Amino acid sequence: MTILESLILGLVEGLTEYLPVSSTGHLIIAQYLLGLPESDAMHAFEICIQGGAILAVLGLYFRRVREMVHGLAGGVLALLGRYWGRARRMSQSVGQNPAGLRMMWNMLLGFIPAAVIGVICSDYIKGYLFNATTVMVMWVVGGVVILLYVRQRRNHAGMGKELSQLTWRGALVVGLMQCIAMIPGTSRSLMTMLGGLTVGLSVAAAVEFSFLLGLITLGAATVHDAYKYGGDMVASIGWGPIIAGSVMAWFSSVIAVRWMVGYLNRHSLSLFGWYRIAAGAVMLGLILCGLEVSREDEPAKAPEPAAVVKS
Repeated sequence: MTILESLILGLVEGLTEYLPVSSTGHLIIAQYLLGLPESDAMHAFEICIQGGAILAVLGLYFRRVREMVHGLAGGVLALLGRYWGRARRMSQSVGQNPAGLRMMWNMLLGFIPAAVIGVICSDYIKGYLFNATTVMVMWVVGGVVILLYVRQRRNHAGMGKELSQLTWRGALVVGLMQCIAMIPGTSRSLMTMLGGLTVGLSVAAAVEFSFLLGLITLGAATVHDAYKYGGDMVASIGWGPIIAGSVMAWFSSVIAVRWMVGYLNRHSLSLFGWYRIAAGAVMLGLILCGLEVSREDEPAKAPEPAAVVKS
């Protein structure tokens, strides 16, 4: 892989990871058009460069993440302080942050369904669903779902709860909907956004929860693949393309996330629905022209629950 090819893949990853359009499908097309061969190292590269996208959201939402970390630390120290005097003193020094602790708890609840269902379904997913046909179908299905949802929600635009009002039941519902995104082409971002809207969050709150939940879900996938396939990836691809792709993913994610937040403050999700349908038509054309992309032998995308839930 050349530096230019890695930059192109990083650009595709960054622009599509947090948009409700499926980064997996776009990476399949980009890899096909670039003529890059299928391999474990290549699939690990696609997962690992999303580390740049994760850092982009971590930077943009650093205050919220810091609040959650503070809440978790205070909660753990308070619990330990019941049995250990030193922890009690540390807890008093750190202070309590109930809102941050509640948010962290909701994030973990949102991730648990993917961890459980991923273990059960991973073999089936990697054996039968990682192919261009599945991506094409789910692009179109997702596009239709978006348009129908926007039409149904039209009279409730601008309404909804703040993220601080999300209950643990609501977080669990979002987590269950995230599991649907294990089907390639569905989009993790789409399902978590729709999940947030379904449980009554405002558009802004649903988008933010989707981004924050992605830090855990995508982060787990990145760590897993870097640990398991990092050696082969570096030997096959080299550090240069990996770093270049990750930096490009970070840069393009910053642009994409900022743009989408601003766009959704003024518009609905309809644009993404029509785009998905058009992308599905393009994918159909590629299939008819001979595109054959199957990841039946791929261990890097679906051996762990976190690696399956991809945008």
